[in-house]
Amino acid sequence: MKKDIPFHPVTGVKMAIARAEKEAGADWSVYIINKNLISLHTLMITSKGYGDLGGERKQTSTLRHLIQELEATSVARVESIDPKLFSLTNEFWVSYYIMDQIFDKKFIFVQGSMESSNIRYIPELDLYGVLHV
Repeated sequence: MKKDIPFHPVTGVKMAIARAEKEAGADWSVYIINKNLISLHTLMITSKGYGDLGGERKQTSTLRHLIQELEATSVARVESIDPKLFSLTNEFWVSYYIMDQIFDKKFIFVQGSMESSNIRYIPELDLYGVLHV
């Protein structure tokens, strides 16, 4: 059972939503960043968006991604994200292994977190976006 599994605090793992400039315009993507000096294995990332728009409750489909290995001090692109979803809360639940220990954390980009005043340079990506630690 889940209550019997010890979950240790997540350190050194970040999520970011960042834009890459393309000829056709900005391409927004979600990234996971491993700042640890050890690889992460069997990363399962679920993503969903939810919130109220114009007084109506909205929710996206839940997407699931598997990354077999994320090397030490490296980055992986998880998925593209449509800027229309920035008006919702976007949640990313990340689970992974370091050796035989499981780690688990939710990264939540709340409504309004993708406003232009929050966009910053993210050196790990060499892109501009919003970083969640």
